[in-house]
Amino acid sequence: MSSVNKVILIGNVGSDPDVRYLDRGVAIANFNLATTERGYTMQNGTQVPDKTDWHAIVLWRNLAEWAERFVRKGMKLYVEGKLQTRTWEKEGQIRRKTEVIAENVQILYRPEEYRNLGKENHNNDQNGSDFEQDNLPEAPVVDTLEESDIF
Repeated sequence: MSSVNKVILIGNVGSDPDVRYLDRGVAIANFNLATTERGYTMQNGTQVPDKTDWHAIVLWRNLAEWAERFVRKGMKLYVEGKLQTRTWEKEGQIRRKTEVIAENVQILYRPEEYRNLGKENHNNDQNGSDFEQDNLPEAPVVDTLEESDIF
């Protein structure tokens, strides 16, 4: 039987994406996404507080370039992808980091200060009013990442 490596998250962007370009011009973006499980009150009256988890998100190529233009701290995103754990050695210690390699990203909500982001290059209707909350910019389809793009 085959296995499945699939992650779906809906959460808030913790910081603007950090976008770098590798030697061959391949873009890579990194940012953290917070997901929060709401607290509740148990039947005996005990309060269980909210629990927030932070997820490291990685985007490649045209999806990274899209994030550089449109994704900002505080936005609510839908992220779909797969888990990948990197291992490296630093100062004699083995380090590990588990990341979500995003394959699909959608902006679900953006704060008021980002509503005009990207207007200078997009015209979606005849009035010149660009994408509003109900008409958010679509993320590009992810290309297959080749090992030669990284090394």
